[in-house]
Amino acid sequence: MKKLSMKTTLLAIIILVINACKAQENAPTPYGPVPTENQIRWQEMEFYAFIHFSTNTFTNQEWGYGAADDAQLFNPSNLDCDQWARVCKEAGMKGIILTAKHHSGFCLWPTETTDYSVKNSPWMDGKGDIVGDLAKACKKYGLKLGIYISPWDRNHSSYGIVDANGSSPYVENIFRKQIEECLTKYGEIFEIWFDGANGGDGYYGGAKTVRRIDRKTYYDWPNTYKMIRSLQPNCVIWNDKGDRADLRWVGTESGYVGETNWSLLYKTGDVPKKMLRYGVEDGDAWVPGEVNTSIRPGWFYHESEDSRVKNLPKLMETYYKSIGRNGTFLLNFPIDKRGLIHENDEKEVLAFAKAIKETFATDLAKNAKIIASNVRDNNKKFGAINVTDGNKDTYWSTDDSVKTASLIIDFDKPKTMNRFLVQENIRLGQRIKSFTLEAFVNGEWKQLKDQLVANGNGTTTIGYKRIISFSTIHASKLRFTVTETKACPVISNIEVYNAPQILVPPVIMREKSGNLIITPSDKESEIYYTLDETMPTPTSKKYLGPIATDGKKVTIKAIAYEASSKKNSSVAEEKFDIAKKNWVVINTTDPKATDAIDGNVNTTWYQGNNSKMPIDIVVDLGKIEELIGFRYLPSQSYPPGIFTHYQFYTSNDNKNWELVDEGEFSNIKNNPLWQTKIFPLESARYIKLRAEKNTLSNDSVGYAEIDIITK
Repeated sequence: MKKLSMKTTLLAIIILVINACKAQENAPTPYGPVPTENQIRWQEMEFYAFIHFSTNTFTNQEWGYGAADDAQLFNPSNLDCDQWARVCKEAGMKGIILTAKHHSGFCLWPTETTDYSVKNSPWMDGKGDIVGDLAKACKKYGLKLGIYISPWDRNHSSYGIVDANGSSPYVENIFRKQIEECLTKYGEIFEIWFDGANGGDGYYGGAKTVRRIDRKTYYDWPNTYKMIRSLQPNCVIWNDKGDRADLRWVGTESGYVGETNWSLLYKTGDVPKKMLRYGVEDGDAWVPGEVNTSIRPGWFYHESEDSRVKNLPKLMETYYKSIGRNGTFLLNFPIDKRGLIHENDEKEVLAFAKAIKETFATDLAKNAKIIASNVRDNNKKFGAINVTDGNKDTYWSTDDSVKTASLIIDFDKPKTMNRFLVQENIRLGQRIKSFTLEAFVNGEWKQLKDQLVANGNGTTTIGYKRIISFSTIHASKLRFTVTETKACPVISNIEVYNAPQILVPPVIMREKSGNLIITPSDKESEIYYTLDETMPTPTSKKYLGPIATDGKKVTIKAIAYEASSKKNSSVAEEKFDIAKKNWVVINTTDPKATDAIDGNVNTTWYQGNNSKMPIDIVVDLGKIEELIGFRYLPSQSYPPGIFTHYQFYTSNDNKNWELVDEGEFSNIKNNPLWQTKIFPLESARYIKLRAEKNTLSNDSVGYAEIDIITK
């Protein structure tokens, strides 16, 4: 072989350096707002835990009342932060955010700012520190620690007071000091969470004293943020009030973000819920969405919800509607009275972790041939192969002038598939406005639709990650086409999978007549059920139509079963009180009023067009019943008409009424689920539920359903 001269070798090196520089010079420039390194680290965590634990756990409340709930109530029998961290680690989570202080003001660490903390509880004889214990457990299991501190404090007497200089003694001396303690004593904090709920329109000190605040100015967020960033420079801030934080709420606690999801908002101004759900296409600040939801209906532990833990299909759906839509997934565990993640919650989240692992086990695109319609400068540095090389920093891109382009993933021979994953290189901004996904089946291209999007194809924005769930197909090729973009696309990753089928449990309702109705999620499934509280199996009674009952209390459990695969869904369970066959709404002639007591949660009666708050609904139960509580389900559609404060009366003659319960439905605006209230035994034929205030401060009330709880 002829030896190259030193001169020739040097020339070759120079040419390589020049070409590399040219490629670098021709790389796409960032477009619009881009994330900080803190935001990128946070987004790459994808899945992490919320922990809700406080005096509320022992009072069966969602929002505690502060000093009315004595610190002596807090006394878990077997608190184990190691168990929390182990479950989260096994679930595939990357961190834990602890409610170090919720609205009641009770602090889970021995703070110097208030006596209302673990230091005055019986637990550990007042020597305990849950924040410290969890910090150690997180370090042991390789998890990151986050802190939730409620700005609203229903215990501290200085909350809501503004002095003559316009300053807030609570914010300056209590709230910020609590933040400082948590950010300086427990190591690195990856996220700090400020709940925007209520915040100043409520009780403190156990007295019905209302102090209204201006949420935009009271907390002096600019200086609060400045302090946080000086103490924890790698921490991201979650807040839906005040100056724009690093992260945004997505406008719901139901477990999803919009199918269109821009990681952008405007730097200033109020944020309507629609903007929270979808972001803003022309926003001038990078503020990505975090999907927060609880594994149970409530955020805090309630024994009555032990059978209402989100099942595998629901958790998978939330995964696709959060992480799969350019968000992150923050899943809450309500710690029980023992101080543990309940075994039912653990069982479901570990089944979820197993299903995620199985779903994303084999990337079909890994060995496929990738063909691009255009490559930037015809340079391999921006070539199609970059989308399957496993390197998040490389990407496929087009010439600046090319705004519509496609990639063909050629599998060589037909493959079975039902999931498509695509990612933009967000360091260069979020660019793509819409795309299409097609499969080459039987010699022709067929457009695919996201099954989790009711209307449209669901192929809009991408951002950090987008996952399309489509019906299982056998295809030899997929074609991904960018149809509209702000600037040349920069796609860093594409993956294709065949996810195992997960059967969805059936839906169970009880009609006004007392009949039980079971609806399968798909027509192919068979339904089997039990009425004796045993677990249903394919040998149990088969559902063939409405199940007649005697109108008394009943517990029904049901499964969906697929004979071909011999697989069944998880168990659907419902507990119904007495039937409503003879119930009548008697304070109106509107025939639609029956919708409030028909047993169908999808129908709603709206009241208030010609009324002013307070507004009553009066129901004749048909005969005297032994009552120990009631339940209210707000409208599940728009307009909501959700009321937050109530009074509940009983009567035997519809003339003389007794007030048996009053209070608030905590967090009902953001979590409009069944509200359950218990009171001492009352014998009554008539009930009256009075709405005193709704979430929109108007005079509309919506009832999806009203129910009673009998002895």
